[in-house]
Amino acid sequence: MSETGISTVTVDFTRKLGKIKPMNAGNNGPKIPPPSQTKGNFETFRMLHIPYARLHDANLCTLYGAPHVVDIRAIFKDFNADPEDPASYDFTMTDIYLETLKKAGTEPFFRLGGSIEHSPRKWFTCVPPDFRKFAVICEHIIRHCTGSWANGLGMKITYWEIWNEPDLDPDVCENKRCWQGTAAEFRELFCITAKHLKSCFPELKIGGPASASPISRKTKPGWTDLFFAELEKQQIKLDFYSFHCYACDLNVFFHNVREVREYLDTHGQPQAESILNEWNYVRNWNDGWTHTLEQEAGIKGASFALCAMLGCQKLPLDLLMYYDMRVGCGMNGLWHPVTLNIQKPYYSYFMFEKLARLGTEVASDSDDETIQVVGATNEAGKKTAVIGGFNDDDNFGVRKLEIKLTGLTAQEKENLTVRLLDEKLDCFEVPFYLEGDTLRFKFPIRTCFGLLIQC
Repeated sequence: MSETGISTVTVDFTRKLGKIKPMNAGNNGPKIPPPSQTKGNFETFRMLHIPYARLHDANLCTLYGAPHVVDIRAIFKDFNADPEDPASYDFTMTDIYLETLKKAGTEPFFRLGGSIEHSPRKWFTCVPPDFRKFAVICEHIIRHCTGSWANGLGMKITYWEIWNEPDLDPDVCENKRCWQGTAAEFRELFCITAKHLKSCFPELKIGGPASASPISRKTKPGWTDLFFAELEKQQIKLDFYSFHCYACDLNVFFHNVREVREYLDTHGQPQAESILNEWNYVRNWNDGWTHTLEQEAGIKGASFALCAMLGCQKLPLDLLMYYDMRVGCGMNGLWHPVTLNIQKPYYSYFMFEKLARLGTEVASDSDDETIQVVGATNEAGKKTAVIGGFNDDDNFGVRKLEIKLTGLTAQEKENLTVRLLDEKLDCFEVPFYLEGDTLRFKFPIRTCFGLLIQC
């Protein structure tokens, strides 16, 4: 922020940089409403053009078909069965869910493993009794989903992720939530499965492990280092490395993204895509949890989400996936868990979709670390800028903002529209005035906000 107390944002539409990346992906997809008691979010989901939907925790949602959907043990229910026999698999609910995503225009990102289990009894996160058989089961699930095996779907599913958060709990924990075995056992399972699947499907992207933290050093010392050492020993090159990050401080969020890319580049996996596929605003998981859930559905969650997408567009990250777009989930800020009516974070994705639709990023900058900005254009010359502001300090107040737009014609300035998302407005058009190339407002901008500028 400048010494005058005015935050200045610049967008130069004459300087093209590269592609808008899929920062607006998520976990899970929509629900098509039934004929009676019609409740669903299919149309509002489809309008956002979500590029990818990770399928983790789908088996916690009865509206998708739980407990018979996606998870390995939900599809292959009897581990003693023959993995070569189509009769050993129950694809019914998984197929319906995948077809729903396809109708919405969203590509599945398939997590091979089990949904998190908080209860003392575990069903879906148990250690497979035979790791090689597990790999063969995964192979046949892929053959069904992407090919013709067992009346297959023949769908495009590029990403196949092995397990979820195996590092969430230490080996000595008595109630492990995602992986019931030891870290050493997981390394063995991962390497066997990754090698087998890559040999069967060299054209697909095989990776993981959906680490519970970017680099598990402080919380689980040595977990990540040992995992990468085993990859090197087994000569496994990941197509992608996936990890998770929940925070209420964007600086921490962005630091973790940079740290992961540096770690991949210096630990034998420079070719691997870096994928953050679980994230959201979280104050903390204990006494701040109620506050967290309240904020995730409001303007604070919306502005955090918008700034995360905008900021990560400029960072060394390949794919960003919000947790969670699962219908009925308390962490789904986009749709109300009961009514499925849209909430404020929905408009953050509505705004980023306008950038993604144009496709080409242009140069932009902000002199205020609490404000993120991305501009975009296309071959036809359409221009859009999205600006987001976030601060977790409830007493931060309001700000003055000026936006310098370079490369607009006189006609484009005449046709300029500005929409504002804040505590009161849901992406409504607001008045502004232009002095040359500088856009200003006659009213102060609230701490947490989003702006969509189009011409």
